Amino acid sequence: MKCRQAGKNIDIMQKRYVSLDVLRGLTVALMIIVNNPGSWSRIFPFLRHAAWDGCTPCDLVFPFFLFCVGTSMAFALAGYTSITAPAVRKVFRRGVLLYLVGLALTAFPFYPTQMNPDLTLLQNWTEWLRDLRLLGVLPRIAMCYILGSILVLWLQKPKRIGVAIVVLSVIYMAGMILFAGPEGIFSLEGNFARKVDLAIFGERHIYQGYGIPFDPEGLWGTLTGTCTVLLGYLIGLMIRSSSSSHGQAEPHGIPNETKSGADLSAGIFCLSALSLLSGLILSIWMPICKPLWSVSYVFYTAGWAMFVLAFLIYVIDVKGYEKFFYPFKALGMNALAIFVISGLVMKIIWVYTGWDYTRIFGTDEYMSLLFAVIYLIPHLMVAIFLYRKKIFIKL
Repeated sequence: MKCRQAGKNIDIMQKRYVSLDVLRGLTVALMIIVNNPGSWSRIFPFLRHAAWDGCTPCDLVFPFFLFCVGTSMAFALAGYTSITAPAVRKVFRRGVLLYLVGLALTAFPFYPTQMNPDLTLLQNWTEWLRDLRLLGVLPRIAMCYILGSILVLWLQKPKRIGVAIVVLSVIYMAGMILFAGPEGIFSLEGNFARKVDLAIFGERHIYQGYGIPFDPEGLWGTLTGTCTVLLGYLIGLMIRSSSSSHGQAEPHGIPNETKSGADLSAGIFCLSALSLLSGLILSIWMPICKPLWSVSYVFYTAGWAMFVLAFLIYVIDVKGYEKFFYPFKALGMNALAIFVISGLVMKIIWVYTGWDYTRIFGTDEYMSLLFAVIYLIPHLMVAIFLYRKKIFIKL
């Protein structure tokens, strides 16, 4: 983990569109709201994940973040023109750190909080370790980041990266079709992704929330999760190319920023429509399914991510309405750090305070949402403080 304080002579925003940070900040804000309701039994439908097939607004949050990972890679890896040992070490160092942070967050407070009186302390600890989930949101981000970065460093050219997206999608679908169980290719019980995780991790180390062992952030879905990252990377290349032309004067000496930003926004809008249409067409044969991170889900959610980003580019970078999004810009600059803090604080509330906030905030959907919003506010304040101090925590 690196904590970097920017110097006074460095304007970090010179190298990026503000809209990218705002999109990342909005995404983390929604992740915090979705993950921390006042009561899990009192949630508005739009804040619930689809039971299996389908896509609610809540199901857009995680792919939006992976998309943002890809767009950020277009800037972070700009200095590498080939796959080199230093570049690979940098990618693996960050990816492994991110995975370990996610694992530590899952394991916190690092001991079983409910002891079985019939077992010794060592036996209780052993049972706790045997049930520790080894996958999750941050591990999924870490694995997709590593695979996506390696492919980008290796392939370099946008057309080759586009081919890689197709190849990864084909490999994913080939496995799902060839090794599906009798229950069905995209069923909970028979999907190949579940078989992979059971074979590698066993039943006790994967998510249990579906009634049977199945992990929605499993290994096989890393292939299509990486496709989401690569789509974000291609959009990031468009933005980087546009950014590099900013400040070049037109014949009359007028900077070309507004025109370039408007053209960029329009181009991404068109690509969003194409991606959304592709996802909907693919859904005729394969369902839009977040737990499986299906190919149709990749293009459908990436289309919405492009749409929102294009809108933000137009509103913020072209029209100049940046000040209305200031809290989310600040949050976007320390997105992963604030997300980790939000999960840690909530675990501390569960384990150490004993405060049953559901008695107050679990009476109905409005109170449940109110708690999530109240919980978000101090995290926004921390993000703003860090931003004003020019402190950026890199995981």
